[in-house]
Amino acid sequence: MMVDERNTDGFFIRNKSVFVMGLISLIIAAIADLVAGLFLKSMEEYIILIPGMMIMIYSAIGMRGNIFGAMGSRLGTSMHMGTFKMSFKKNSVLRSNIEAAVVLTLSLSAIMGVIGWAVIELFFERTIEPLSFIFISLVGGILAGAIVIVFNIIIAREGYKRDWDVDNITAPLIAAAGDIATVPMIYLATWMVLNTDRIFIDITCILLLALTVFVTVALLKRKVKRKRKIDEAKRIVKQSMPVLTICIFFEIAAGMIVESGTSAVVKYGVLLVLLPAFLNEGNALSGMLTSRLSSMLHIGTMESRKYPNGPAYENFLIIYILATITFLFIGTAAYIVQPSGLGYGTLMAIVLIAGLLTTTVINFLSYYVAVSAVKFDLDPDDHCIPITSSIMDMVGTAILVTIITMMI
Repeated sequence: MMVDERNTDGFFIRNKSVFVMGLISLIIAAIADLVAGLFLKSMEEYIILIPGMMIMIYSAIGMRGNIFGAMGSRLGTSMHMGTFKMSFKKNSVLRSNIEAAVVLTLSLSAIMGVIGWAVIELFFERTIEPLSFIFISLVGGILAGAIVIVFNIIIAREGYKRDWDVDNITAPLIAAAGDIATVPMIYLATWMVLNTDRIFIDITCILLLALTVFVTVALLKRKVKRKRKIDEAKRIVKQSMPVLTICIFFEIAAGMIVESGTSAVVKYGVLLVLLPAFLNEGNALSGMLTSRLSSMLHIGTMESRKYPNGPAYENFLIIYILATITFLFIGTAAYIVQPSGLGYGTLMAIVLIAGLLTTTVINFLSYYVAVSAVKFDLDPDDHCIPITSSIMDMVGTAILVTIITMMI
């Protein structure tokens, strides 16, 4: 019994940083997500009025997390490896990541707008003008992206200055910033479409599409003066673009699941408030785990194996503990801020069952995606967070909507 107690004590002492900083950042993120949920509740009229709004909102939130979660993971790895400097000079780690994030935000917002509109046309009875839908995606993406870039820089600066392990805080805080920025910016872009002259919307959309093509092509064709010097921004965009484009389909699938269950979700206000918090806490947990596993694989503290080993299982346990506390918090907080006809016991059963099922998928998916990235000589920072986050958006949404349908 004494040995077990010592082992337990050792586990918590070893991982004090992730429990303290990780839990604080997850709770902060949960509060921000609940604020985003309340804002989403205020958008109920637009959700019902405009075709595919749930698809747009959840795809945009997921895409923001993919782009900037991966950026945070890259910055965290560079800090672990001693290559990070708080500098905006050309070819610096920070400058390269900002350039890549800008190009990816523009190009993927445009791609998501086109694909999202096509999906609505194919699978839903109601329609919307293509340029209007793409305008919402682009303008919402640009405005939210600008906010999240600034937030990412602040986290990098504070983490570097205070010698924090940013792997423990980046994913939850970036996910929260993405939520709290994306929902209002999508709302603003939607308001513009409904209250501005159609010609202005169409011309602005065409100009933004032209700007997107120009900026993307300019970066991809950029030459490096020194032969052996790598253009890091160009490398990030080239490696990330195919993966992130595929991830859009997972995000849209998640949005379609939510869209199909809109009537059940809108019926109980607490579920509409809970939805962003639930999905993005899952996203934050998967981002935190994949960031930690990526860093461990980079610096050699965990080996790439067919089956998870000791360090991997220790991280799985950490995520289970954090998930239980976090899901209890968001369920209780959502019930307090938006009481409805749904009982507290029923709500907590929905949240905990769906949350722990989602966490189980997160643990094993994150491990095998990270290991596969190493096996195929890919950078885990560029691929792990986007892939795990996008798949978890779809899987987490399916689990939550299924549990809601079964229990109410």
